[in-house]
Amino acid sequence: MTAAFITGAGTGVGKTFIACGLIRHYRRHGRSVSAIKPIVSGFDPAAPSGSDPALLLDALGQECNAVTLERVSPWRFLAPLSPDMAARAESRPIDFQAVSAFCRASMAQAKGTLLIEGIGGIMVPLDARHTVLDLMIAVKAPVVLAGGSYLGALSHILSAQEVILRNGLDLCAIAVSESEGSEVPFDETLVSLGHFAKAPLLALVRQDREGKNTGVFQRLGDLIA
Repeated sequence: MTAAFITGAGTGVGKTFIACGLIRHYRRHGRSVSAIKPIVSGFDPAAPSGSDPALLLDALGQECNAVTLERVSPWRFLAPLSPDMAARAESRPIDFQAVSAFCRASMAQAKGTLLIEGIGGIMVPLDARHTVLDLMIAVKAPVVLAGGSYLGALSHILSAQEVILRNGLDLCAIAVSESEGSEVPFDETLVSLGHFAKAPLLALVRQDREGKNTGVFQRLGDLIA
């Protein structure tokens, strides 16, 4: 079994996009793959279509229903807030030990590759004492760091890289997607990051109509393996 934890330098930087791309890559090549996103906020149970868990299930070729949603994302919250705030809004605090145990059990049961998608950025609080970083440390899986190209992304990505490495985690890749509406040149973002990146730097096209990401996901899959 191989596992990877997909985290982000912030919110909306492409974690689910990367996870779904990797899932489809593995499936095209006949490789067994599964995925979980233990915690999700901004999830409307009346309209699950288009949510991150639903996108993961679609990439896996599975129907989105109560059973599969529970298997992929057991901790689902309505408010589009940080996990700790979304949980407080429902008077349903997150049990960090239970989340950690769920991830480890999923790793033990997985055949092939398991992708674990985090929520928000690397330092987003899960409760009053734990962040996504603490979950990554508990899981101890190689890390894929997702980032964008908006103004400020350089600092966010490199700060996240520093936190990951200082905590002894295996940073296997940094995957950067062009941020929609950003006036910062994407190519220049990659050049600047290249001077400081301490893991392979991969560039992803969000609207990939020409299949440019095919080779990127091939390399990312190889790096995880």
